[in-house]
Amino acid sequence: MPKGRKIVKTWVVPSGKREASYTWIQKQLQETHSQAFIVCPLIDESENLKTTKAATAEYEKIKKIFPSLRSGLLHGRMKAEEKTAILKKMHDRSIDMLVATPVVEVGIDIPDATIIVIEAAERFGLSQLHQLRGRVGRRDKPSYCLLFTENESLEVEKRLKALETVQSGPQLAELDLQLRGPGEL
Repeated sequence: MPKGRKIVKTWVVPSGKREASYTWIQKQLQETHSQAFIVCPLIDESENLKTTKAATAEYEKIKKIFPSLRSGLLHGRMKAEEKTAILKKMHDRSIDMLVATPVVEVGIDIPDATIIVIEAAERFGLSQLHQLRGRVGRRDKPSYCLLFTENESLEVEKRLKALETVQSGPQLAELDLQLRGPGEL
């Protein structure tokens, strides 16, 4: 890990604690003058994946849940200039909370981001979740990764809980290979 970075505390959050999590996030951002990411696997809602969070719909909800915070939206169908403008606003602290798709997985450096919420975390591989988690904790402030899932099966919980204790990307990749297999070619 780069010098000066702290371990990002990671929690799998049960669906019953979602509202309490929102209250905690609001308090953290206000007290520490930090920023947050909320990552959703889809851009738009899907007929086939009704329970999977989509960034465009979640952005509208987030504006209502956190009316005192300035929020932004970022996804892969935006034009390059739009993406750059949103990221500049986030970097310049004109945005407190950025709702995004996994386009933020690499190459994004927002030093004051200390919280990342990952919706439908079961839809991502452990390595990808680890990469997303790396978007926060870039300074010496305590940082947090909250994993939300609608699928609370023991298999999913076991896989996601690994992120609470394992901080090594290669270890997580190996564990994911053991748990989910190599996939289909």
